[in-house]
Amino acid sequence: MKVSIERINDDYLMEAKGASGVPVLMDNSTLEKVQGASPMELLLMGVGGCSAIDIINILKKQRQVIKSYKVEIDGETRELGDAKPFKAITLEIYLEGDIPAEKVIRAAALSFEKYCSVSITLQSSVDIQYKLFLNGEVII
Repeated sequence: MKVSIERINDDYLMEAKGASGVPVLMDNSTLEKVQGASPMELLLMGVGGCSAIDIINILKKQRQVIKSYKVEIDGETRELGDAKPFKAITLEIYLEGDIPAEKVIRAAALSFEKYCSVSITLQSSVDIQYKLFLNGEVII
């Protein structure tokens, strides 16, 4: 897997592209006018997006109809010299639909334990936890 990053202004604005060619803008989040996501935000988005694709894929294979899917991701950092790496990431996953709770629970477990390459890459250094909400009710 390869990506490319190119600076596109005189400051920190960068355009990243992967094999799809779809551009993603990155910027320095400390600027007054931010024009892209910070690399740390992109990392959180990667965890949320990866697990979302897995969970939706697993449920679709089981012929479950998902009316809506939303995830909110919170990253907690720690001081490590000048760096502030994540020490914990918590995802709150919200699904709507006529889906048995046990299927949602199993799909999430499979994602985080077996399929989501992003969270599995981070799991040795970051505590990743998730909460599941189905039709407004907490199921785990």
